[in-house]
Amino acid sequence: MGSIRVWIAVLISAMAVINHCFCSQVYVVYMGEKTGESQEDVLRRNEELLMAVHGGSQEQARESHVYSYTNAFRGFAAKLSDQQAMSMAGMEDVVSVFPSVRRTLHTTHSWDFMGLTIDEAAEIPGFSADNQENVIIGFIDTGIWPESPSFRDENMPPVPSRWKGVCQNGKSSINFPCNRKIIGARYYSSGFMAETKSAVNETSTPAEFHSPRDSAGHGTHTASTAAGRLWRNADFNGLGGGGARGGAPMARVAVYKACWLSGCYDSDILAAFDDAINDGVDLISVSLGPDAPQQSYFNDAVSIGSFHAAARGILVVSSVGNLGTPGAATNLAPWMITVAAGTTDRDFASTILLGDGTRVSGESLNVMGMSATARIIPASQANAGFFTPDQASFCLESSLDSEKARGKVLVCRHGGGSAETKVAKSLTVKNAGGVGMVLIDDFDADVAVPFAIPAASVGKLAGDRVLSYVTRTRNPTARIFPARTVIGSKPAPTVAAFSSKGPNSLTPEILKPDVAAPGLNILAAWSPSAKRLNSNVASGTSMACPHVAAIAAVIKAANPSWSPSAIKSAIMTTASVADPSRASPFARGSGYLDPTRALFPGLVYDSGPADFDAFLCRDDGKTRRLVSGAARPCPRPLPPARDLNYPAIVVVDFVGRVSVVRTVTNVGSPRIVYRSTVSPPPGVNVTVDPRTLAFSGYGQRIRFKVTFDVPVKDPPRGFSFGSLSWVSGDAEVRSPLIVRSRRG
Repeated sequence: MGSIRVWIAVLISAMAVINHCFCSQVYVVYMGEKTGESQEDVLRRNEELLMAVHGGSQEQARESHVYSYTNAFRGFAAKLSDQQAMSMAGMEDVVSVFPSVRRTLHTTHSWDFMGLTIDEAAEIPGFSADNQENVIIGFIDTGIWPESPSFRDENMPPVPSRWKGVCQNGKSSINFPCNRKIIGARYYSSGFMAETKSAVNETSTPAEFHSPRDSAGHGTHTASTAAGRLWRNADFNGLGGGGARGGAPMARVAVYKACWLSGCYDSDILAAFDDAINDGVDLISVSLGPDAPQQSYFNDAVSIGSFHAAARGILVVSSVGNLGTPGAATNLAPWMITVAAGTTDRDFASTILLGDGTRVSGESLNVMGMSATARIIPASQANAGFFTPDQASFCLESSLDSEKARGKVLVCRHGGGSAETKVAKSLTVKNAGGVGMVLIDDFDADVAVPFAIPAASVGKLAGDRVLSYVTRTRNPTARIFPARTVIGSKPAPTVAAFSSKGPNSLTPEILKPDVAAPGLNILAAWSPSAKRLNSNVASGTSMACPHVAAIAAVIKAANPSWSPSAIKSAIMTTASVADPSRASPFARGSGYLDPTRALFPGLVYDSGPADFDAFLCRDDGKTRRLVSGAARPCPRPLPPARDLNYPAIVVVDFVGRVSVVRTVTNVGSPRIVYRSTVSPPPGVNVTVDPRTLAFSGYGQRIRFKVTFDVPVKDPPRGFSFGSLSWVSGDAEVRSPLIVRSRRG
């Protein structure tokens, strides 16, 4: 079971607790935009700052140094005491100082489910993808397994001449090869080793490769989901079999391994961003992020790195997080696109046959079943030693008495947490002599996992049916059958329960997540080092993120000059809002990714560095000046956050009437007329001026105003949701409208 423990280690969320002490840990000292200094000047200034907090000692300054960031932005990482970090934070050139904490890592049928048919030539019906091989996607993750069939380079042209990246072989005894598919690979271990005080261990099981090679599987999975070549016979132990491929199968892959078995550290992540921006990637996929609640836009590596990427025309696609609760969304900055996890219509279903003939369907990746029926009991009746029946009901480690559990099927409870804790419960039952498990999971019963014994996850309603049978029957029995692949089993898409929800805790006027994409039970390539599997099923917003990265790459291939915001707008305004669960925009963002429609958005809401610079004016002047490099004064009065040219419109904390301004750019037919259609939020009157937009040329920009009126005496409580669409024939450009007024 060593491979399962590895997966546990990779995906566990653990925020470092910063204690006030004289011990040292790695801090990131972020100094904002480069303003024309040479690399030597930047390094010299970094050393001067370090010497200042080390009593002028050059030797101590150099010993504490971990990284210098010199390509896309200024800063460094160093081992500092809390007191030294506080002193550094007050220095003139410094934007922020924050601990390099560990971050959490947040397909095949999924592309078919979304209606995107892609053949081996990467041709999408009705759309030319001739330029796809010139698009480079950077993946900041756990590395990649280059021998996977997903990353073969046959029939791919030479590497684009503009590429400046390198292929680091590393120190591993297993050589890491690049090719015309994987065109660059780097790895970052200095922050990881400084934080954990341990070296990369290549003799462990599985090996932690001191190279870009993937030990965990996560990075291989995300890269193949986005850009994997067609792999005709992928499956998971016979489940979900078929042709696996990414959404942009001819795009190039650049690997930046900043995540290790013990986690991803800010200092390494920021170094990866610094290199990726300089190497020449076109977009970056980051299936990780800060822990909720996010504290600031400039005290975590993903927000900082994505800001400087966007300033250089590079879109960053990120995951929203896996806490599942309202207000827990992360990666909140407006300059990146943040992805929620949705479901597809495929289940890995395992039937539980009760003694009275009742059949209950659960989720599982088990290909083994029970050969005969067995007695079924609640796990609470098998409590051991000092464990209470309630504790035993959760099948905690060592909580079960083997005399009571042996030969039986146990009904256990799951209170939330990672998929690996589900596997751990099945191990507890197995070690106690149990022959099967029914796991009642109120949180994410739809997540399929490879249990250690015949087992299946069920939701509360199904779990209550099982327990009702068990408690009212003198000699209850059950049998659990092997899992099978079921297509079209339930309405989809809906938002996965584990996917973190908005509103945006830093700037409520910026919708997060931006869009939803498949993230539940996704089959893609894997590292055989992690699980002795070449492909694997995984769930999380980590799996949703590369779906959007793939479509962003396809849009970039067709429109090389489009800004990150234009690509983001195309994805958001064409998203589908068909949702059996009627989830709010705080769960699904603008809607569910619609790959085909995203290629023809008609209009886009574009914004760029100047717009984000104005957005930063809401912060103090020093931060804005150092981050963006802008020397000009902020406009007065300051532009409200709601007026950022964002594809979603959110207005909060107003009384009576408020207006917002947006500008759309025509990227469709040169001569076309759009008319506004409004579905107002309940209790809110919405007017649009002008109501008609008449374009006479490609690239023409037109400004419009949206005004919201709510009753002053009795405004709606909480958030209200609606939409604004610009419609021309079959084309629809849709934006969510979200309103929360302040009660008088």
